[in-house]
Amino acid sequence: MRSISQATERIIMATVIRMKRGGSKGQPYYRIVVQDSRTRTRGRELDILGFYHPTARPEPISEINIHRALDWLGHGAQMSDTARSVMSKLGVLKHFHDGTRPEEVVATRKGEAVVDKGYNAPPPPKAAKAPVEEKAEEAAVEESVEAVAEETPAEEA
Repeated sequence: MRSISQATERIIMATVIRMKRGGSKGQPYYRIVVQDSRTRTRGRELDILGFYHPTARPEPISEINIHRALDWLGHGAQMSDTARSVMSKLGVLKHFHDGTRPEEVVATRKGEAVVDKGYNAPPPPKAAKAPVEEKAEEAAVEESVEAVAEETPAEEA
């Protein structure tokens, strides 16, 4: 049995908010979790704050419980760079820095751009020049060639 002092000690320990990967190859999703900073990334989590699903179709989805996230940040939990980015886009960090608590408990964001790797669209076709302009350019080139030929002296053999 754990005593009350051990339970409170667990909350005071160094915690980190990070992304925990799930899903199969090529189809990841991430849970935003609070863990002891000394444990491995795939280890046991203390709390699950939300999720981030970057490959969801038709648009990616991210969702987080703002109140629990603000509580953990208030206790001194540090964030990984990726978790910081997702929480910033959801507006959690703005509330944390302002010291406010939003009325809604869960923040959801849909529609971040999904980059389809492996396909590059071909460049648009170039517009064809008008035939009159091509003839004028050819005549200008011929005149410049003739002028250069007149300026240079012929070699004597």
